[in-house]
Amino acid sequence: MHHAWYEESIFYHIYPLGLCGAPTHNNLSLASSAILTRVCTWIPHLIEMGISAVYLGPLFESESHGYDTIDYFKLDRRLGTNFTLKQVIDEFHRNEIRVVLDGVFHHVGREFYAFQDLQRHLQHSHFKDWFCGVDFQQRSPYGDPFSYAGWNGHHNLVKLNVLHPQVEEHLFDAVRFWIEEFEIDGLRLDAADVLDIAFMRRLAAFVKGQKPDFWLMGEVIHGDYRQWANPEVLHSTTNYEGYKGLYSSFNDRNCFEIAYSLSRLFDDDGGLYRGLYLYNFADNHDVSRVASILQRQEQLFPLYLLLFCMPGLPSLYYGSEWGIEGQKHPDSDQMLRPELHLAELRGRGRADLFESIVRFSRIRHQSSALQHGGYKQLHVAAEQLVFLRRHEEENVVVAINASEQPTAVSIQLSCKDSIAVDRLNEHERFSCRQGVLSLDIPPCWGRVLRIQS
Repeated sequence: MHHAWYEESIFYHIYPLGLCGAPTHNNLSLASSAILTRVCTWIPHLIEMGISAVYLGPLFESESHGYDTIDYFKLDRRLGTNFTLKQVIDEFHRNEIRVVLDGVFHHVGREFYAFQDLQRHLQHSHFKDWFCGVDFQQRSPYGDPFSYAGWNGHHNLVKLNVLHPQVEEHLFDAVRFWIEEFEIDGLRLDAADVLDIAFMRRLAAFVKGQKPDFWLMGEVIHGDYRQWANPEVLHSTTNYEGYKGLYSSFNDRNCFEIAYSLSRLFDDDGGLYRGLYLYNFADNHDVSRVASILQRQEQLFPLYLLLFCMPGLPSLYYGSEWGIEGQKHPDSDQMLRPELHLAELRGRGRADLFESIVRFSRIRHQSSALQHGGYKQLHVAAEQLVFLRRHEEENVVVAINASEQPTAVSIQLSCKDSIAVDRLNEHERFSCRQGVLSLDIPPCWGRVLRIQS
């Protein structure tokens, strides 16, 4: 069976304005600075980890953090020019790494040309219908002689009327430009959970006509992911339910939480999202680093093992493979989006975590069951979870132990007599007798067992 490239990918998420050390606010009078090329120095590191796709974003000209777009057709001058971006994407592609960008279509910044025209010409502006909630009977929080809708109450993020034909045309023209000029492989749609479904459906049809294997993933926090991830709209969404369960199950010594979620989402006999490749992550540019959330740092190892072995697409956020910390603050995300240099990380980061993630990645790439298999829970306890991933002829049992103590478990398998070979731990072998597999799981670690008849 042929699988699309994204169904077998391991993603790496880079926030370029942070990693490259760009100024926090854009001075539009300055010339461009090609610092985006710094991400290319990370390519050997990504190859070592088995990364096959990078999510880069946001990238286009903006006022501050990148999600207040000024110009969809120009790389942010703090990062370089369009030629810089083309160079960078070409370098990723030469190393067989796909590139996914941020599609920020729900809102723009106040410096966006159409909004500036509205400020100048008011009711006479040709662009007054490009934005949602425009009301000339009220004033905005910024003192404009009209009010308008913003994202989540933030009026520096002006909500676009994506159902307006000219707005759709402008955004689709930008996407076509990104595909033709930069040869991007997909988009992560920002704020997809509040972006009009009809717009996304037309976007899906449009990009399929441009590039048949183009991938669309939506940022969705709550709700039934099938509303967005289906054959007519998007290929995938962020899996925030899985994200929350990853850390809180370990902190609360309650693996029943993540076990319940994984069964509800993916179980072979009725999981809501069987067959969907949801986008799984332990942290990202909007939430605290997982190393800052976990109460016991040694649990980073079973947590990342679970991330690489659960159904869906694993994604690493830049620097977290070294266990770096970063706490979200109510008025700033800067701690989540730092400037990083690989040489410094190699000196002060957790090399043992990085080396373990390299192993987890290699095992996943070599296993069709971990990439495409179903899901069946076999055992759950306060700090342990054991499950089966099955695809065609391959059966893999994954055992996670979040405890500081070694743990012995016995699980029931459908096969009578077989051998379980541990792909993670020096190919240790365990016998399955009369359908019972007895094994020990090392502390804050796990086993990935391939069942051989």
